[in-house]
Amino acid sequence: MCPLCERPIPGHQKDAHHLIPKCQGGSLTVSLHRICHRQIHALFTETELARQFSTVEQLKQQDEMSRFLKWVKTKPNDFFEKSRKSARLRSK
Repeated sequence: MCPLCERPIPGHQKDAHHLIPKCQGGSLTVSLHRICHRQIHALFTETELARQFSTVEQLKQQDEMSRFLKWVKTKPNDFFEKSRKSARLRSK
């Protein structure tokens, strides 16, 4: 089960996500749907992930991520769509 969207993860859709990015010294990972994992990295910088969003609960509570999770829960378990970088990150 994906701890973010709470749907079963098909084997070909399973990604390991470092709760604290490796470049920030993290080693603990959780298994996520590939689309959920890609959405995290489309919304947040590595620094933001390390400082503000280093737990599944913190990620789920963030507004943009929460809207995404509500939307993706309506999709089939093997659904995948390319994630787009947020405008905020594209402008950096």
